[in-house]
Amino acid sequence: MTYQTLISASELKSRAQYLNIVVVDCRHDLSNPAFGREAYAAGHLPQARFAHLDELLSGPKTDAAGRFHGRHPLPDRQQFVQAMRELGINNDTQVVAYDAQGGMYAARLWWLLRWIGHSDVAVLDGGMAAWQALGETLTSEIPGPAVPGNIQDLSSLVKTVDAQTLLDNLKSQTLQVVDARAPDRFRGENETIDAVGGHIPGAKNRFFKDNLQADGHFKSAAQLREEWLSVLGDPQAAVMQCGSGVTACHNLLALEVAGLPGAHLYPGSWSEWSSDPQRPVATGH
Repeated sequence: MTYQTLISASELKSRAQYLNIVVVDCRHDLSNPAFGREAYAAGHLPQARFAHLDELLSGPKTDAAGRFHGRHPLPDRQQFVQAMRELGINNDTQVVAYDAQGGMYAARLWWLLRWIGHSDVAVLDGGMAAWQALGETLTSEIPGPAVPGNIQDLSSLVKTVDAQTLLDNLKSQTLQVVDARAPDRFRGENETIDAVGGHIPGAKNRFFKDNLQADGHFKSAAQLREEWLSVLGDPQAAVMQCGSGVTACHNLLALEVAGLPGAHLYPGSWSEWSSDPQRPVATGH
């Protein structure tokens, strides 16, 4: 049995010894990039390895021509494959990603592995808190270098769109854009991260935290399906975006849990879109 969306802490505990498994700590703080590595050193799940959002799960903010592609562009595909090999991941490895932020960073690794064609990757539902709630301990012991894995770059299991596609979509309106940011930032209020506040014209707002219950676990598949069908029609004609392409992956994971696969990611998201004054901006609801 493999896991391709979520895995519970109890399932991880009971199956870890039987699965060819790599656990990856994805904790991060956008305002303090050193936080994740420091938190990992202080205590993490046994045998977990660390993946830094800025270093492993993102690429350079600007390309060779100096064009800005957002705060967390996709990494170079081959460099990402190599980084996953260095974590000890093989083609048949079950990967479990976790964080302590409701899955907002773990979902990025989940999506990226699907991007290179690896389906057996799941987010730990409830994160570190769920693991500790079982009475399981954390460790500060850093595992030694992994035996290099052999994961390959296979056909992508996900789809992306770029800014030009969404610019064209303003006229065609064939794609429904869904913004994962908090409602106030979507409206253009209290913007503290990007230079311009607002959203892509025509976008709807679905705050990623609305995918979660009060205890930090994902809502049931049935509840997620009902809620998401009130936001969009055909997921195949939907685009998920956020501030920089990270929490949009949380919405993509929720759609998979809900049995509504096929939506696209706009990796550059608002940080890229708003960097060009020629692109229109909407505010309010």
